[in-house]
Amino acid sequence: MADLVNLTIDGKAIQAAPGTLVIDAAKANGIGIPAFCYLEGFSLQAACRMCLVEVEKAPKLMTSCTLTVAEGMVVRTDSPVVATARKTMLEFLLSNHPLDCPVCDKGGECELQDMVFKYGAGESRFTEVKQHVPEKQWSPVVFYDGPRCILCYRCVRVCNEGMGVGALGIGYRGVIAEIVPNEGDHLNCDECGACIDICPVGALTSGTYRYKTRPWEMEHVGTICTHCGDGCKTTLGVRNGEIERGNNRDRSGINNEFLCMKGRYAFDFNHSTERLQSPMMRINGKLEPVSWSKALAAVGAKFSEVKTAGGKFGVIGSVHASNEENFLLQKFARTSLGTNNIDHQRSGDIVTLLDALSGKTNALAASDDLYTAKSVLVVGADLAQQHPFLSYQIRANYRHHAAKVYAVTSGPVREDKYAAASVRAAEGGELAALETLAEQLKANSELVIVFGDAIKGDAVRKLVAFGDSLGIAVKYICLMDYSNSRGAVDMGLVPNLGPGYHASAAAGMTAPQMLADENLDVLWVVGSNPLEKATLASKRAFIVVQDMFLTETAQLADVVLPSASAYEKNGTVTNTCGQVQQLKKAVETMGTKPDLQIIPLIARQMGINLGKVTADSVFDEIRQSVRGYNVPLPVIVTGGAAQTMPVNGRVPVDALSGLVQSARDTLFTSGSLGRYSKMLSSVAEAPGGLYR
Repeated sequence: MADLVNLTIDGKAIQAAPGTLVIDAAKANGIGIPAFCYLEGFSLQAACRMCLVEVEKAPKLMTSCTLTVAEGMVVRTDSPVVATARKTMLEFLLSNHPLDCPVCDKGGECELQDMVFKYGAGESRFTEVKQHVPEKQWSPVVFYDGPRCILCYRCVRVCNEGMGVGALGIGYRGVIAEIVPNEGDHLNCDECGACIDICPVGALTSGTYRYKTRPWEMEHVGTICTHCGDGCKTTLGVRNGEIERGNNRDRSGINNEFLCMKGRYAFDFNHSTERLQSPMMRINGKLEPVSWSKALAAVGAKFSEVKTAGGKFGVIGSVHASNEENFLLQKFARTSLGTNNIDHQRSGDIVTLLDALSGKTNALAASDDLYTAKSVLVVGADLAQQHPFLSYQIRANYRHHAAKVYAVTSGPVREDKYAAASVRAAEGGELAALETLAEQLKANSELVIVFGDAIKGDAVRKLVAFGDSLGIAVKYICLMDYSNSRGAVDMGLVPNLGPGYHASAAAGMTAPQMLADENLDVLWVVGSNPLEKATLASKRAFIVVQDMFLTETAQLADVVLPSASAYEKNGTVTNTCGQVQQLKKAVETMGTKPDLQIIPLIARQMGINLGKVTADSVFDEIRQSVRGYNVPLPVIVTGGAAQTMPVNGRVPVDALSGLVQSARDTLFTSGSLGRYSKMLSSVAEAPGGLYR
């Protein structure tokens, strides 16, 4: 490491690495320098002039956001001349800025408001009429108020560099200059809302949040997004029992401030008018609302009857339920109902990958590895559409560390823009296409391979063999669709594997086999919709569904139990990279119950006492009994992500890779859950498509 640079800031002797910006060196030592345009990790703009500092022997004030540290440098950030410069800059910014703080959505969080308060720019020498243009709506999500804009260019940079979209730019010049969208009067983009959150003033506002409330009126709850498998932290702003907005401005999760449209706006499914708020039973051929006691009694009686008669149960679990709920579900099915007929919707062949990596250590990548790895290979996935945070990490790695990026896909992907090499390969031909990149890949010191459901079964083993042949350090990420798709497998929600990838005593039926079995007596569906595109062969099956909505499967049920969403429960989930994070309850919907409560209530009706069941007690059991999950609790309870260390040995069963199939969701779809989000369906880009 190069020798550290010695300098003085505000009389404090500090050290910093060569090339460090003065604004960063000051921040690292507890000295704050105000700035509007500076955005860590993005190109330097020096547009706002708020970060001016006095440097000894320099002929004028310098912008600390573009000035690097130098040996012996003496910097003053709080001298009278600096304070005067900042006050004057604020006066200039306010010359056309409307003083509508009482109605501006940024009130209480506005950086301009804070700086004016701090530096006392309470009067203006400008007497000219303020320049005004009408507010514009660029999409259902994004509104732009030109007079409030201070032209810091944060939104332009976060869209161009961070998202790789380039939906925003600057139009006109001088006093009438403003931010303009890429399609004339509307946006054609990811609708992620990063431009809104990154805006230091109220120029860009949210279609879901504007004019609704103030930040100090809300309770802010950090939990995990319930949509794709990337595991992004979303901080939900809750007022009067309703979610008003989502963001992650405190940078507390693995995703820092990044969120896609689903994480930032698609929480509205939670207060959909179609939410179930009462149990329902089929009476005279029609589903009718009933009490919880009556519905649970009916389920308990039927389960007891079928169990006593030695009948067949089929249990289909959820990729959105918590680890605790999935663990309890499979445990209850196996030990209390006596069945291994338990399955879920599979979207990635993690089982074969773990088996193929038997004996290897440090071979599974975390999301952070995509930001630090020297090279990344994307195989058979449109990351920007299916796994936007992972795509964001790769783009950041390319910008900051010049990572070599390679893509082998069936169509165009965003990684093509900066890839060292891109190869088009029809599905099934990815492995052959990889051979053409072998020599380029060998030239790297390390590699992360990210692959989708196009690689499964024996193809996974061949991919690992290809990685071994490169003679470099290789890590893998097996992509999976939803918020707890990985956790569902880890918890044993499969017919031939128990928790931690132990083989079941006797393999049960898969989900398709359950649906095709004419002798099935009970089909118990927890947070899934298997009958959306399939039919149930058994005419005698008693169908019990736990769900938030009256899905196609719920419409055919004998009993429907309204369940809580991921935003209404405590517990943990595991993302596609195997990182465990904590769910925190933010709101509740009257009449619903978490699956972790429903299962013990059914057991009680059967005369089975499961004891005191809480998220904490079940997770303690998971840590003790599921290999790889003995993770440090402090990391999780403080909002961090703990990497699991799954079985490092052969998985002794058939991986059933033929059942692996991604739902091919885009940025604007989210399985059955997506249809109940009005925001997802309202944007012009919905539903979107892959490889376009």
